Amino acid sequence: MMIWIKGWTQFICDLSKMNDLRTSISENLSLAAKLREYADLLTAQGADHFRIQAYRAAADVVEEQFRPISQIIKAEGRDGLTKLPAIGQSIASALAEMTATGRWSQLARLRGDLEPEIIFRSIPGIGRNLADRIVRELQIDTLEALELAAHDGSLEAIEGFGTRRTQMVRTALNERLGRFRLSQGSPGEALPPLGLLLDVDREYRERAKAGTLRTIAPKRFNPQGEAWLPVLHTKRDDWSFTALYSNTPLAHELGRTHDWVIIYYHSSAGPEGQCTVVTPVKGRLQGRRVVRGREKEHRALAPQGAQSAGTAPV
Repeated sequence: MMIWIKGWTQFICDLSKMNDLRTSISENLSLAAKLREYADLLTAQGADHFRIQAYRAAADVVEEQFRPISQIIKAEGRDGLTKLPAIGQSIASALAEMTATGRWSQLARLRGDLEPEIIFRSIPGIGRNLADRIVRELQIDTLEALELAAHDGSLEAIEGFGTRRTQMVRTALNERLGRFRLSQGSPGEALPPLGLLLDVDREYRERAKAGTLRTIAPKRFNPQGEAWLPVLHTKRDDWSFTALYSNTPLAHELGRTHDWVIIYYHSSAGPEGQCTVVTPVKGRLQGRRVVRGREKEHRALAPQGAQSAGTAPV
């Protein structure tokens, strides 16, 4: 009888391990498939070969893991992912977002079906109305950007976000994105030099106007399904960039869809960030191309009335 019980117990343990292995394989295969789809879209949209290969290599590594990626994040944070071959900060952030929300904003962006409100509503304390306000007022669409807003004061400035709710969002994002510690003020990531961003903005607008960029058909505000939105993937120094015209509700409302350019960026040392380049219609910087949120740098670089390389819309 005792032998039978021990055998049955061992069978149950072995079955549990098999189920865990199947779960791990299923989760990691799904994540790897999304990384490969992203690499395929980068290829179709003319991105840099090395960037494409980085995502394919990461997909291979994820697929080979016996532990579920979500389990690694839970136990070790994103540091546990960056210890793996071929996975840097940017791809670790992507994996953290996918395991936390079931979605990946970068992939949705290149597909043309990005709906950031849905992503933000997955965070405790953020309902439909608050998610809509975040997108409208902050013009952001990723959890990384939301995390920065939660630490730099911009999220708390939105109606409905007090100190308590903002802290709730910070805590949830720390857990979701696999961070053990986060310094007060910002995630501490470096920003691309202003000149690089303006050069990417210039290249994007010139090539969009010339019709030399691949285009996608965004699902939002596009009832005809027209492939009107040009996409640029480019590299400057250690920075990789993706640029698109803004397809936000506010950009459509103000008629600025072909003026506001959203630039997503990341380096080998950090996760993805984003900024918006606009042409102010009043004030000292009127008529120039300006990276929103970095106006002080623009004013410091040029005296009043001076024109810059980023002057005037294309």
